[in-house]
Order: sequence, then C-alpha cells, then structure tokens
Amino acid sequence: MAATVRRQRPRRLACWALMTVLLADLLALSDTLAVMSVDLGSESMKVAIVKPGVPMEIVLNKESRRKTPVTVTLKENERFFGDSAASMAIKNPKATLRYFQHLLGKQENNPHVALYKARFPEHELGFDPQRQTVYFQISPQLQFSPEEVLSMLLNYSRSLAEDFAEQPIKDAVITVPAFFNQAERRAVLQAARMAGLKVLQLINDNTATALSYGVFRRKDINSTAQNIMFYDMGSGSTVCTIVTYQTVKTKDAGIQPQLQIRGVGFDRTLGGLEMELRLREHLARLFNEQRKGQRAKDVRENPRAMAKLLREANRLKTVLSANADHMAQIEGLMDDVDFKAKVTRAEFEELCADLFERVPGPVQQALQSAEMKLDEIEQVILVGGATRVPKVQEVLLKAVGKEELGKNINADEAAAMGAVYQAAALSKAFKVKPFVVRDAVIYPILVEFTREVEEETGVRSLKHNKRVLFSRMGPYPQRKVITFNRYSHDFNFHINYGDLGFLGPEDLRVFGSQNLTTVKLKGVGESFKKYPDYESKGIKAHFNLDESGVLSLDRVESVFETLVEDSPEEESTLTKLGNTISSLFGGGSTPDTKENGTDTVQEEEEGPAEGSKDEPGEQAELKEEAEAPAEDTSSPPPPEAKGAAAPEGEKAAEKDGGDKPEAQKPSEKREAGSEGAPPAPEEEKKQKPARKQRMVEEIGVELVVLDLPDLPEDQLARSAQKLQDLTLRDLQKQEREKAANSLEAFIFETQDKLYQPEYQEVSTEEQREDISGKLSATSTWLEDEGFGATTAMLKEKLAELRKLCHGLFFRVEERKKWPERLSALDNLLNHSSMFLKGARLIPEMDQIFTEVEMTTLEKIINETWAWKNTTVAEQAKLPATEKPVLLSKDIEAKMAALDREVQYLLNKAKFAKPRPRPRDKNGTRAEAPLNASTSDQSEKVIPPPGQTEDTKPIPEPEKETGPEAADSEPLELGGPAAESEQKEHPEQPTGQKRTLKNDEL
Repeated sequence: MAATVRRQRPRRLACWALMTVLLADLLALSDTLAVMSVDLGSESMKVAIVKPGVPMEIVLNKESRRKTPVTVTLKENERFFGDSAASMAIKNPKATLRYFQHLLGKQENNPHVALYKARFPEHELGFDPQRQTVYFQISPQLQFSPEEVLSMLLNYSRSLAEDFAEQPIKDAVITVPAFFNQAERRAVLQAARMAGLKVLQLINDNTATALSYGVFRRKDINSTAQNIMFYDMGSGSTVCTIVTYQTVKTKDAGIQPQLQIRGVGFDRTLGGLEMELRLREHLARLFNEQRKGQRAKDVRENPRAMAKLLREANRLKTVLSANADHMAQIEGLMDDVDFKAKVTRAEFEELCADLFERVPGPVQQALQSAEMKLDEIEQVILVGGATRVPKVQEVLLKAVGKEELGKNINADEAAAMGAVYQAAALSKAFKVKPFVVRDAVIYPILVEFTREVEEETGVRSLKHNKRVLFSRMGPYPQRKVITFNRYSHDFNFHINYGDLGFLGPEDLRVFGSQNLTTVKLKGVGESFKKYPDYESKGIKAHFNLDESGVLSLDRVESVFETLVEDSPEEESTLTKLGNTISSLFGGGSTPDTKENGTDTVQEEEEGPAEGSKDEPGEQAELKEEAEAPAEDTSSPPPPEAKGAAAPEGEKAAEKDGGDKPEAQKPSEKREAGSEGAPPAPEEEKKQKPARKQRMVEEIGVELVVLDLPDLPEDQLARSAQKLQDLTLRDLQKQEREKAANSLEAFIFETQDKLYQPEYQEVSTEEQREDISGKLSATSTWLEDEGFGATTAMLKEKLAELRKLCHGLFFRVEERKKWPERLSALDNLLNHSSMFLKGARLIPEMDQIFTEVEMTTLEKIINETWAWKNTTVAEQAKLPATEKPVLLSKDIEAKMAALDREVQYLLNKAKFAKPRPRPRDKNGTRAEAPLNASTSDQSEKVIPPPGQTEDTKPIPEPEKETGPEAADSEPLELGGPAAESEQKEHPEQPTGQKRTLKNDEL
C-alpha cells in the first residue's frame, strides 16, 4: 500500500500544480471581468463596456445621456466634468477647459497652439521650458498640462463605466484620430498612465468605425473584396477612410472576415467647431450692430458673453440642418441686454463657403493613398455629427459621384462600439468571434545612418544611407530587424519620418518635428574585442510598431558565429546517460537534438539574410519578424543569453519559422558536413559533424528623443499623485454633500410625519413638541453654521435626531406589520394542526413518525397558540403611545420554530421507505392494506382453484436438476424478507429451511 501511495504522489503533485495555475488564472481574470472603451471626440466622448451578461453596451452618464461633453472645470476647491462642466462654461469660462486634445503633443511654436489661443482667448497658456510645451494656467496655484487634463477626463470616464458595470475596471481601449503622430499617441498613453488605466490598445477611430460596421454585417462579407469609404466629419477634424472587407484564411481560426485599411485622407481643422466659430462671430457682429449707438463695449471682449454665443451657435447649427431659418435668441447676453436675430441657412452656408470647398479634399487623399478610383468604391458611408449639415452632404455627394450616401450606421456611437469589441477580443476574460484587423501606417518611418567609405585608394568620404523601416500604408502591428554589417565600433543612427510629401505646407508645420530619435550605441567595439576569433554577423536592431501605432526599439545585439566540432570523448557520462534515456522515449539520436532542446534561437523571428559582409557598399539588412505574434508586442522577448549556441542552418530555420527541430532537416546536416555530403553511417559513429555556434552580445542603447520628450518618471509620478489627491478631495466633498443632504431630508420628512394621523396616534402632544423643537434647532444650525461643518459633525447631528425619533418610528412600523404577520401565523398554525391530525391517523403498520416527534409538534403548536393569544390580549390593554409587547420579530421567530419542526417531518415522510409486510403461519404475506401499491399486492402468491395455500406447485420439468429439486418449497417473488435472508446467508441452498441459532434471532 505504501508503494502505491508513493507511485500516486507525483500524479497528485501534478494535479495540485495544475489547480494552482488554473486558480491563478481565475484570480487574474477576476480583475478584468469587465472592459471598457473610450471614444474621445473633440466635443464629446462615448464610453462603452463589456461584462458578463452585458455585451457591448453604451454607458449612460449621471444625466442618463449616452454621450458626455469633453469638458473639465477646474476651480480651487472643486472640479466638474461633463454636462456639469459645460454648464459652468458660461459662469466661469476661464476655468472651463474644452478642445484641449488639440494641444496634445504640440510644442509652443506649433500653429495649432496659436489657433487655440485665437479661438479661446479666455484661457491663459503657460510655457514649459523643459519640454517646450504649454500648460493651462488657471490661477497662480493651479496649472495643468493637457496630459493631466486628459487624465482627469479618462478617470471620470472610468468612474462612469464602473458605476454602470457595478465593478472595478482597469482595462480600456481608447480611440485616437488616425492622423495622430508618435508624439501625440505617446501623450495619450501617458495620460492613461496617470489615470491608472491599462491601455489594451490605442485604436484609430476610423478603424474602430470600420470594425463596428463589419462586426454587425459579418454575414455579408465573403471572399469577394468589398471597398467601402467612410467619411467622418466630427467636431474638430475630418477623416476619410477606404476599407476593404473580405474573408481570409487564418492560421489559427480558419476562414474569418478581415478589414484592411487601404487609404486615408484627413483635414485636421475641418469640422463642426469651425462652423460654430463662424456662426459665433456672425452673431457677435449682429449684437454689436444692434448696440452701435449705445457706446457699448465689444461683446468679443466679454468671455461670458462669448461662451453664451458659442453655445447658441452650436444649437443654431443643429436646427439649421433641418430648417431653412431660425431665430437666435439669448436672454441677458451682456449688461442685461437681450439678443435676438434671425439667421437663415443661406447665410450659414455663405459664412462657411470656404469650409465646404475643403470637403472633397480628404476623399482625394484617401483615393491617392489607396491607389484606387471612385469606380472601385461600392458605398460611401457618413460618420460623425458634422455630416448632418445638408451642404456637407450635397458637396460630398457631388464629389464621390454616387446616387446616394450611406446612412446605415450610428454616426455617434460606431467608433465606441468597434473599440469595445476590440477590447473584448484583447481581454482574456471574453471570447469573441475573430475579426482580422489590418491597420495602415499613415506616416512612413525610416532609419538614417552615416559612415566613412573608401571610394578610391586613400580617398575616404562620408556616405549617408536611408532604409525605410515602415512604409506608408503598410500594415501594423509588426516587428522589423535592421542589420548594420559594416560597423566594428560604437556608432549612432537616426529614426526619422519618411517622405511626407502628401502633406501640405501648413500640415507639415502642424505635424511638428520630422526627426524622432537619435540612437547612440555603446559597446560595439568591446563586443568585437571579446570575440576576436568569431565571424561578425552584424549589429541587429529590433524595432516594434505595436497595436497602438507606437514605435519602440526593443533591443540591439551584436551577433557572432563560428564553426565548432564536438568529439565523442568530450561527452560526460551523465550526458551519454541523458542521450540514452532520450532515445528510449522517442527522442532523436542525432547530436543536434540535445542543443535544440536547450538553446533558445531568437533569430527564428527574423527573415532571411539579404547580403553578406563582403558585398561592396554599406549593407543594412531590413528584416521583418513574421513569426512575432501580435499579442507579444507589449512585452518584447528577452535578449539571448551570452554564449548561446545556435546550430548550423540558421537561414533554413528562419524560413521555416522554427517549427521543426534541426534534427529533422536533412539540408542542415549536409551543410554541417565538412565535405558537403552526408557521411556514411559508419562515419557518424566515429565523427560528429561541425556546427555553427552563435554568440549574442547585448549592446547598450542611449535614446535621444527629438520630436517631443516624454514626461520624466518623477514628474509622471508627481502628476499621478496630484490627480489622485484631487480625486480623493472630490470623494470627500461628495461624502460631505451626501451627509448634508441626508440631514436636511430627514428634518423635512420628519416634520411632515408629525402631522400624519398614524404618527399622532402613537405619540403624545408633548413628545411631538419635543421632537419638533429639536428638528427646528438643527435646521437653524444647518442654515447658519452648516456651511463650515465637517462630514463627521453632520453625521453626528443626524444620528442624534434618529435616536430621538426611534421610538416613534418603531411604534408606527410595528403597527404596520401586525396584520400581515398575525395572518401568516394563523395560517401556519392551522396547516400544522391539520398535518398533525393526519399524521396520527396513519395505521400503525405504516406509521413513519414516532410518538416523540408527534408529541413535540403538538407541544409547539399548543405553546404558539397560547403565546399568540396571551400577547395579543396584553397588547390590547396597552396604550398606543407605549412600547408594544407584540413585536414583529417575535412573531417571525415563532413562525420559524414551528415551520422548522413541520419541515423536518415532511422531509422524513418524503424519504421514508415502506416497512416489510409480516408473514402468516403458511409462509405467505399478510393481506396488504388498502392503500398499498399495485406492485406490493402483486407479490402475494394466489393458489389455483381447488388447491390450498399449503399445496406446493408443480415444478417445471426443465428446472429439475436433482432429486432435491422436486421437494423444494415455492419461492416468493421479490419479498423483502426473503431477499434479505438470502443476502445474509448466501451459502444456504435456495428453498431449503435452516434452523436459526439463538444468536441469530
């Protein structure tokens, strides 16, 4: 037995290990049961969640609206978000921040910064000399960068999602405009880090819209390519996207639908905001003309009045989309003067004539980048709120040459729904149907480097080289490896944007720096000195463009190779024993098998080599890591250990993706041989083939960011702590307001109850006067001193009042509960008495309840009747103003005790088995009672006519096996006594009598 236990112990340990892993996965999933998406528009945002039981739902904000204004109001002691902040824009326009996303990733000299100042002159922008960026100067004590303001808004969106999902949420997918460059995308990621959000992906809003369209029309996608154009004009910008839908064969999931971004065109400033600003300027001019003779100030110099005009312009633009004219009116616009003016749609279109001329521009850019014609576009679908303007649709319809424009998508919520579908697909807590998404690179990225070359004898010059790393409209995410073959010392190279000729001069100025990073390598020369006898395979730089479109340099390595031979004598006894055991379990017998199982070959992810060291000119080999999975982009694979050995035939392994061990590749064996031919079996035993040994040395990297420096870690931590303190302050303020509201509500409700008949019935005039006096005193204190009262003081006042009114409320509540509780008790007593009476009528032969059980039930019934009658009588004698003796909790306790006893007997009757029937003198069963089942009655043996029960039946001839068979007694069919007797004495022959011993009785 001990040996058995020892054999099972490893199996048990394996089971425990598996359970531990599964439990760890469940614990990890417990924090990510719900995921969210945030569609960050210029004017408003939409938040969506996915949680078990709630698939892809738009979150309602505190005003029960499906979209929330992207507005934040920052004051000295409070913050407002969403609709509350939008209403504060008129009262305090300087502290109310809107459209601040336009400043993300922008330096002070950017044209968009100057445009923001012109649009919103009420905001004071400070200058950060360290990053050359701007920040909002609310007051001398309050200043916030655009990233910090965005972080506040992201934290607020998470609170809305958590309230809606009723659980914590950490994972999110955030939409960004497709034209965001590297600096702008990194700024959004930093804002999310400040808010404590784990960003699963930054998804382009046009890609999210296309994904939402494809997911809800999955059945319409087939192997035939469908080209759809999405024209998205929002509040701040316009993006036109050409998407191709078709089914493709995937490696893991078979045939699945796919969307591929083929072309993108955009206009950064064409949107509804610019139209509203034109309308605001028109209304301001009309108001000034109305007050021309009154020597009044210009309305443009009043920030509050301009905020009112902007809100009216927004409303006017919406109304004119469906009406030919409308009356603009604002009560008390400035100096208590009302404003009223009629605006027609024709006037609005004339104001925005130059804007409407720019509508076809993104369409032409998208077609040019996709290298397609309008004839290849099957449908043009409108997205975004500004596309509801009739003139925009008219100009666009003429530009695309279609019969009609598609409006079969939710223009406001499509991006949020597509983003939350992607969030569910990226999260480990959900399983969704695969939908392949192939996004496209908008801005190409290349690598530039310079080195000295010797063109003629003794003449050396500098040669500048460029290698395109990620081409325009190329798919991402993807990894690339570039190899520098001609460097043996420390050097630098540069990562810059490629050809941006498709951008206009103004767009190039807005774009910012075209230089991304300078990479300084340290340790190249030392690596060559460390391996002088090895052949250099170049300096390999591994780049990663992840799902969010953010470029990163994972690592830089110096790779060396040499040929080595392993002699049989070098193998130790332990190695030989391991190889022998491996062969017994199906392992390969070739010497390369051992190395394949111990060494990690990182180069499997690289493409085949494109050149050699001896080729003329500088060689920078660009390789794509095709085997790198998309989900691994966030955490790059660790660099190879120093001295790791790689077998011969690396190029073949790279082409095959590393799927087969090298022992199974005959081509590699031939390459490893000294003469290029496979050795004979006799030679394999005597001599091992030569193999290549790879040595990888990690190279130190120093990055110099050129476009926009990221926030330093210490400053990022300070910003996160500052925002956390603000959130804690808001929570404390909400708690205090809740305590004050609860106290005020209790005072008003109680004062009203004192005049209700049910409360006057159970209280005296003196008691009511005492309570009313305390309520009035507390109300006066709340009005005079409550403004400065702390949360603890407010809660203490509320507790005192509740204690004072407890007796009054208790008496009223008890009187409300009595009728229902007493009626239920009477019903239970009646049913219990009927059950007891029926139990006593069961015949003794079939009785399943003992006398003790029935007596106990009878005792409880009698005691409950007596308690009820006595307590009700005592309560009738007491005045209504005294504490009652008949309590609802006592009635419930009596009911519970009686119900528990009855349920016990009912469960016993439910699972009780029928008792066996006694036998009569002739050995047959006694007559079954009238209520016996048919099966029990059928077991009685009835003799044939003319034969007594003692007569034995004639046995069947075929069953006579011996002389004793004819004398055997008849067998009873299925009798419980007979069955038990046969089971207890299996050695006794069937049908024979046996004398019982005394100890068996």
